[in-house]
Amino acid sequence: MNVFVRWRPLVGTEIQEGSVDHTTIATTIATTNSASTKRPLVAVSVNRSLTPSDKPWKSFAAFDAVLDASDSNGAAYTTIVQPAVPQVMAGSCCSFFAYGHSGSGKTHTVIGYENQESSGLGLCLAAAHQLFIEIERVNELRDEYGGKETPLAIGLSVFELRQKAAFDLLNKGTKCHIREGPDGKVHIRGETETLSEGRVRVQPIVKRPCWSFDELRSELSAALARRAVGTSSVHDQSSRTHAVLELEIINEQLVSARAELLDRQSELVPVGKRAMDVTVAEQTKGVLQDADGNYRPRPGYVINQALLDEVEAEKAKFEARVVEAEAKIEAVYAKYNNTASDCLGGKMVFVDLAGAEYQQDGNKTATKPSSKVQTAAEKKEARQINTDLLALKGVMRAWATQQKRVPYRSSPLTMVLRETFMDARNCGSGMVVTVSPAKSDYAATLNSLKYGSLMGTAR
Repeated sequence: MNVFVRWRPLVGTEIQEGSVDHTTIATTIATTNSASTKRPLVAVSVNRSLTPSDKPWKSFAAFDAVLDASDSNGAAYTTIVQPAVPQVMAGSCCSFFAYGHSGSGKTHTVIGYENQESSGLGLCLAAAHQLFIEIERVNELRDEYGGKETPLAIGLSVFELRQKAAFDLLNKGTKCHIREGPDGKVHIRGETETLSEGRVRVQPIVKRPCWSFDELRSELSAALARRAVGTSSVHDQSSRTHAVLELEIINEQLVSARAELLDRQSELVPVGKRAMDVTVAEQTKGVLQDADGNYRPRPGYVINQALLDEVEAEKAKFEARVVEAEAKIEAVYAKYNNTASDCLGGKMVFVDLAGAEYQQDGNKTATKPSSKVQTAAEKKEARQINTDLLALKGVMRAWATQQKRVPYRSSPLTMVLRETFMDARNCGSGMVVTVSPAKSDYAATLNSLKYGSLMGTAR
C-alpha cells in the first residue's frame, strides 16, 4: 500500500484566513522484506499556530510522496498511477483510493472537472488515456504478427455505494444488491429478469466496452452525473457516496464469452429448481407425522428413484454447460495472453471515497459551518460513511500486513472491494490523502493525515 498526500490550494475566503503551517520531512525506513533494504519515505508536520500553546503534530514516516498545492493533476498522475501502467499491461490488477474530508479535493483528483485545460485530467481519465495509447500499440503489433483476435478495448464499470446498497450509474442508477455467493465471492447484482421457459437472468453491473478515449470520457461523464450529492459538515454539494470506477482491458471475444456464461446460468435456474422441488416432494412423501408430532418413515412407500435420477441427470447436464462456458472464458484469456501480449484482463480500480465527517475539536474555527443544516437522514448517512471508512482502514491494514483474517464483511464497501484485494493478479494499491491547508479545516486535515499515516505504516 503506497500512501500519498495531496494539499489543495486555498480558495475563496480561505485566502484571508491563511494556511496552517505544514512541512515535509524526508527520511528512510527498512522494508518488511529485508532490514538492509531502505527506501525513502516522508513524514508530514502540521501546526495550526492560532495560539502560543499550539504545538505541531508530526506523522510517522509513512508517505511515499507529498504533492503541494501547485502540483497539477498531471503531476499527481505521474507520481501515483503511471508506475502501475506497465503492470496492468502485463495483466495485473491495481487499485487507487482517494481519502479525505469533504471539500478536500478527492473528486477533483480522481475524476477532474469539465474544464481540464488548467488542472489536467483526473487520475482515472489520465490512466484511461494512457491505456488507450498502450493497447493501440499492442493492437498494431498483433496485426503485424498476424493476430486473429479482435482488437482490445477498455471495459468501463461505474457504480456508487450508498448506505448498504450499490447503484449502477451506467444503467440509469439502478439499485443493486451486494451478496456473497456459494463460491465465496462477493457479487453485485441488479434486477432479476424472467425470461421464456422459466429462465431467470440476474443482471450484473454493466461493463460498457469503449473503443476510444472520447467514448469512455463521454460514458463516464454521463454516469457520474447520476451520482448522489448532499449536505455535509462542510458544504451542501458534497459527494455522499463512494464511487467505484473500473477500467478493464477486454476484447469482443471476452465480452461474448461472458455473455454466454450468463445465458447458461439462466438456463440452469429452472432446471435446478425443478430438481430441488422433485427431490423435496419425494422425500416428503416418504415420511409421516405421528400423533406426538414426530416424523417417521411412511410404511410401504418406495421413493421414485428413477424420477430423482432423471432430474439430477438433467441438472448435471446444464451444470456441465455452465462449466463449459466458464472454460471458454479461460480459453479466451489463454489464447490471447499466449501470443504477443498478456494484457487481457488487466484492471485498474479507482475509488472516490465519500467525504469523511468529523466533529469540532473545541476551537470555533476548527471546522467550517455548513451553509445548510443537515437533516436526520443526512446525519445517518454521515455515520454510515464513517463506519465504511473505519472498516476500510481495518481491511487495508490486515491485507497489507498479510494477516490470516481480513474483516471484509465489516461493511458493504469492504465487501464490494474484496475481489479487488483478493485478485491473484493484484500488484498493489495506492491511497492519496487529500487535505486542505485552511485553518478552518485543521481538525479534519489532522484526522485525514492520522488515517493516512496509520495506513502508510501497515506495510
